Amino acid sequence: MNLEDVIFLGVSLLLLILVLISIYTEKVRKRFEPALSKDKIFRCQKCAFVYTDDPDVDRSRCPHCGTGNESVKF
Repeated sequence: MNLEDVIFLGVSLLLLILVLISIYTEKVRKRFEPALSKDKIFRCQKCAFVYTDDPDVDRSRCPHCGTGNESVKF
């Protein structure tokens, strides 16, 4: 083997190791990251309390003051 082949194999092996490490860390991150919620976010017009409710609800009552509110659109 000449010097170019040794350097090529070394760099290729290093890149392969980096790719495998990045794939592993991404899997670990996704495993411990909380799942995204489908709930809708509401903000009370009267008391400004922010809360969530089921995704199939269009209007929801504030748990603090009972005012009916529409979901917040982002």
